[in-house]
Amino acid sequence: MTELKFGVFVPQGWRMDLVDVHDPIEKYETMSRCATEAEDAGYDSIWVYDHLHTIPTPEIEATFECWSSMAALARDTSTVRLGQLVTCNGYRPPALLAKMASCIDVMSHGRLIVGIGAGWYQNEYEAYGYPYGDTPERLRMLGEALQVLKAMWTRERAEFEGRYYHLRGAINEPKPVQKPHPPLWIGGGGERVTLKLVARFGDACNVGGDAETVRHKLDVLRGHCETVGTDYERIVKSSEVHAILGDEAEVARVVGDTARRTGQDADAVRSQFGPFVGPPEKVAETIQVLVDAGIEYLVVYLPNAAEGGAIKRFAEQVVPLVRPPSGARTSA
Repeated sequence: MTELKFGVFVPQGWRMDLVDVHDPIEKYETMSRCATEAEDAGYDSIWVYDHLHTIPTPEIEATFECWSSMAALARDTSTVRLGQLVTCNGYRPPALLAKMASCIDVMSHGRLIVGIGAGWYQNEYEAYGYPYGDTPERLRMLGEALQVLKAMWTRERAEFEGRYYHLRGAINEPKPVQKPHPPLWIGGGGERVTLKLVARFGDACNVGGDAETVRHKLDVLRGHCETVGTDYERIVKSSEVHAILGDEAEVARVVGDTARRTGQDADAVRSQFGPFVGPPEKVAETIQVLVDAGIEYLVVYLPNAAEGGAIKRFAEQVVPLVRPPSGARTSA
């Protein structure tokens, strides 16, 4: 990793961030405008979640599907990278996901990042009729899926025999533009299984928590890399940050709007953003703590992004204040 990079989520409805946009076509156009705002502001990447029902509770509100949105945003933008934090492995057979990802990498001229995790939102699984196994089973399925993805992306006729998935001469054309395949980001901080999967199969991890937690998780990852013979330095260390930028009046306004849209108490909303709230200098300082703990890539969620301007302001006012790791450069 040669520079500190920033990505940003575009509003897609999962966090009730498109409630105030009433027409479904305009909801998507808002999403698309935020993507181009991020591209113009110089972010390295834009991101969406992979969910089907809103949070904190399932409501009759639009939530744009992750991978069809990837295809659309691939054509709405031209330079920014496109990622998911993270694809739920249980929602699509991994061979189909590999095919979809290959096509979107071609559509985007090689800008796709593939984020994937074991899945956790039980409400969605049950509502859509997907089997929701226990955590160990979902992690075993993820481990097989990662092998399926790589086989589909790199072999002419993919073969795989696992407990959950099977490939018998599967042809995947076109192959991804990026070689040997799009970067594979694995979400989650589970120390015994998930971080081991990162070491074996991943190009990046995505871990959460405070600086002490991040340091610990990255130390665990380093140990797994040493065990399996992976170069720890080549793995991108990323984290997701939820931020509200502005003076106290602006913060109160955004918190109030978010509380209204989500049906939550304002204090509960504010607590979800932790220390990443306030003027640019304060937000940059709290991000700096994570960077100093080893994070190289920040993916930012801004609850007021749909209003327009928030994505650009963060890039202009916060990103330049964050000092990159020694010898690295900072890029939005």
